[in-house]
Amino acid sequence: MLNKKQVNYYNFIPYFTVVLFLFACAAQQPPQGGPRDHTPPKLVKAVPANKTRNFKAKEIDLEFDEFIKLTNQYQEISMSPAMEKLPEYNSNKRNLKIKFKDTLLKNTTYVISFGKSIQDVNENNVLKNFTYVFSTGNHIDSLSISGSVTNTLTQEKEKDVTVMIFPVKQDTLFGKKKPSIFATTDSSGNFSLNNLREDDYRIYALKEASPNKIFDNEANELIAFLKQPIHLRSDTSNVQLNLFKQLPQKFRISEKRFDTDGKMVFVFNKALNSPALKVIYPADIDKQKSVEFSKTKDTASMFVRNMGFDSIRLAIYDDGKPIDSVSLTKGKKESFQRTLTFKYNINGNNLLKPGTDLKLSASLPIENFDNGQITLNEDSIPVAASDYSLQKDTGNFKNLNLKYRWRQGSKYELIFNEAAFTSIYGEKNKRISKKFQVDKVENYSTLTLKVTVPDTAKAYVVELLSENGEKKELLQSNFIRRNTSLVYRNYVTGKYMIRVVYDENKNGKWDSGNVKQRRQPENIWVSDKVIALRPNWEAEEAITIPKERITP
Repeated sequence: MLNKKQVNYYNFIPYFTVVLFLFACAAQQPPQGGPRDHTPPKLVKAVPANKTRNFKAKEIDLEFDEFIKLTNQYQEISMSPAMEKLPEYNSNKRNLKIKFKDTLLKNTTYVISFGKSIQDVNENNVLKNFTYVFSTGNHIDSLSISGSVTNTLTQEKEKDVTVMIFPVKQDTLFGKKKPSIFATTDSSGNFSLNNLREDDYRIYALKEASPNKIFDNEANELIAFLKQPIHLRSDTSNVQLNLFKQLPQKFRISEKRFDTDGKMVFVFNKALNSPALKVIYPADIDKQKSVEFSKTKDTASMFVRNMGFDSIRLAIYDDGKPIDSVSLTKGKKESFQRTLTFKYNINGNNLLKPGTDLKLSASLPIENFDNGQITLNEDSIPVAASDYSLQKDTGNFKNLNLKYRWRQGSKYELIFNEAAFTSIYGEKNKRISKKFQVDKVENYSTLTLKVTVPDTAKAYVVELLSENGEKKELLQSNFIRRNTSLVYRNYVTGKYMIRVVYDENKNGKWDSGNVKQRRQPENIWVSDKVIALRPNWEAEEAITIPKERITP
C-alpha cells in the first residue's frame, strides 16, 4: 500500500531544471581580455585592382579586414600628380570609397598616398604608408628612392619622420605646400618612396610639431635635406638624411608674459651669444632691474623692484648690439602672489657633493638677510656663526653660497627662522629647515680620456654626456686640435658617453644648418662605447675620432 505522504519527484523536475540552468549561468566566466591588438587594417579587396593599367574608372572601392576610420585626411592623403579638384574620400565600416572630381591625364601613373590616415576603429592602429597605384596608360612607373633618417645630435635613427620629394622644377613649393609624394619612416628609421617616374628630385625629411607636412615651425621642427638633387634614372638606395633644428635667421620674441610672482619672462626663438636687457621706459626702472638668463641663453627672466608702472618697454642686446625691443602692459593695481622659497645643490638623496659649497637659489631676488635668524646644526649641535659664512653670489641676485668645512659622516640641518630673508619686494620667508649630509668621496671617480684626432689641421669639440636613457645631459665640452688627454675629475659613479663635433668653423661649438642656404649642419660622431665609472676609481679610456664623413 502506498504512503499518502510519498513525494512525487516528477513534479519537481521543471523546478530542478531551472535551478541547474541558473547555476550553470552563474558558473560561466566572462570572456578574458587577451593582449592588445597591434595589427593595422589590411586591404582585402580593391575595385579596380591595385596597379591597374589603362585605368578608366570614376571611383575606387577599397575593402579592409576590419572597421576603419579616416583621420586628418586632408593633411595625410595626397595624390600624385595632383589634381585641380581633390578626390572625395568616404569611409563606411570596412570600406573606403574614392570618387574623382576631375579628369585624369592620359598615359599617366597616379599614386594615392594615404600616409597615416587609415586607422582601425577599436585600437586606432595606423596603416602606414599605404598606397594605391594605377595608370591611365600601358606603363606603371616603378622607380624607387630608399634610405634612412638619423638625428644629427644623437646619431640615432628616427621613426615617424615624413620623407618627401619635389621635382626640381617644383622645388619652390617646399615650405609652402604639402608634398604630393611622401612616406613615413618605420621604427628603424627607414623609408621607401615607390612608383616614381624618371625625373630630378629634391629630397627632404621633416619631423613635425603639427601634422601639415610643411616646414613652417623652425623652433619646434627638425629638418633634413641633400645638397644635390637626385637624378632618378634607376632605383636609388642608401640615401642618408640627417635631421637638425634650424636656427631662425631673424630674431624674434616668441613669448612674453608676467608670471604670478610679477617676474617678466621673455622667450626667444633662438639662443643668443651674449644677451642683455635694457629698460627703455620707464627709464628710472633700468637701474633696479634684476635679469637672469637660462643656460641655453634663449630665455630671460626679469624682476624689478617698483611694479607701479602700467607698461614697460625694453631693448634686447646681443654681443653689445641692440637686436629687438619688446613691450609688456599691466594694470597699475594688478596684484601678484609671492612666496620666498629656496632650492639647494643637493641631490635627491639629500647628499652634497664633497668639496663644494652649499648653494642656495631663492625664488625671488634677495634684498638682505639676518644672520641671527640662521642656524647651522652639525649632529644636532649648533655651529658657531664665526665658523661658516653665508654670502650673496655677486653673479646672480637670487643665489647665495654657504661656506663651511663639511665633514663626512656628520648630519647637518640648516634652519632659516621666520623673516631670516627679505626679498626686494619685502616678502619674508616662513621657517625653513633643510637636512643633508656630505656624500662619500669614494662615490666619485676621475676619467682620463686619451683622444686621437684624424687630422691635426682641423678642429674638434669633445663632449662628455651622461648616459641616462633617452635623456643625455651635456656635462663638459673641450675644444681640441691635436691628440690630447682630457681629465674629468670628481664625477659621480655612473655611465657616460662621448660625442664629438667636427668643428668646421673652429668656433668651439656645434653649428646648425640652413635649408635655403643649402648649408648642412656640422657633422657629429657619437662613440658607441658606454663608459662606466665605478666608485673611487681612476679610469682611463682611449677614443680615436674617425675621419669625418662627407655629407651630401
